[in-house]
Amino acid sequence: MKLTFEDFKPGHFGTFGPHHVSREDIISFASEFDPQPMHLDDEAANRSMLKGLSGSGWHMCALLMRISWDGFIHNIASAGAPGVEDVRWLSPLRPGDDLTVSVEVLDTRESRSRSDIGFVRIKNDMRNASGQTLMLATLPIMVLRRSAAGAN
Repeated sequence: MKLTFEDFKPGHFGTFGPHHVSREDIISFASEFDPQPMHLDDEAANRSMLKGLSGSGWHMCALLMRISWDGFIHNIASAGAPGVEDVRWLSPLRPGDDLTVSVEVLDTRESRSRSDIGFVRIKNDMRNASGQTLMLATLPIMVLRRSAAGAN
């Protein structure tokens, strides 16, 4: 049985991961999606404000989705998401980082236009193994109500 809207209550929901990020992962993602020098080249990265090779913020967003899918999204009656409320990149993603994501349910509300779903607003705190926050992301997810999920 998948988790439904009614299963989400404000407070800590869980911590998911770890997910290891290699130097090759950073360069591969950057080569295809964000080919800025600080994501591709050690010398250029050392000269940048990041002072070393770092992953793209967009890479962190993709990793958030991977860690979230593996950790809990695969087990909810998801109806998608209407967008992202806030993303903040606070510290660089480095080669060798082992990432975890702590998820907090901020609030929930029933949909005003669709009786089959509710909105669950979550805050994601992505940290490296030393506990440093790399990214914060707040987003609403749409989750089927128990009565609608049972009909599927």
